[in-house]
Amino acid sequence: MSSAPPISSSPLPAEPGHAHGGHNLTGMVIFLLSESIIFLAFFAGYAVLKISSPVWLPAGVEGLEVREPLINTVILVSSSFVAYFAERALRRQNLWGFRALWALTMAMGAYFVFGQAVEWAGLPFSLQSGIYGGSFYLLTGFHGLHVITGVLLMGLMLARSFRPGNYDGGDAGVTMVSLFWHFVDVIWIILFVLIYVWQRS
Repeated sequence: MSSAPPISSSPLPAEPGHAHGGHNLTGMVIFLLSESIIFLAFFAGYAVLKISSPVWLPAGVEGLEVREPLINTVILVSSSFVAYFAERALRRQNLWGFRALWALTMAMGAYFVFGQAVEWAGLPFSLQSGIYGGSFYLLTGFHGLHVITGVLLMGLMLARSFRPGNYDGGDAGVTMVSLFWHFVDVIWIILFVLIYVWQRS
């Protein structure tokens, strides 16, 4: 009489790509933490320079216009909510809903970059306009590069959604890009307060 085969005590194999996606997500969190340190250093440097400079604004400049940057800020921050609902649509396997909301998020990010370019074109000072000019263009430009990067990454995720079965094994890529986008939005809120709200010493 043959005995029954022993029952294996080893855990069930993980779903393909699940562990890999988890490692990628951890890597993204570490990357965002390192980016946070860079931005915090910029924020601290900006605050110290502003407080310690006897003359902050360039000659002939009384301050920055707040209305248009505020509109751009509302659009950028709102795009985070749109991205969140896009993720929810993808998890419900509503691909077309995801594509529509994801594309709208990209459009909102592109509008923000366009608005920033228009603002730069109309400013009465340049990168060479003392500490203020250098600080302004460095901070807003560095953040703008992050927004452009986010839009490009979103475009990649959108293109991948048209590959049959691409997201059947999970949506780690979309989650990572979405995290990056939320990070970019939070950084801009801090920048907006520093640059546009706190204009007077």
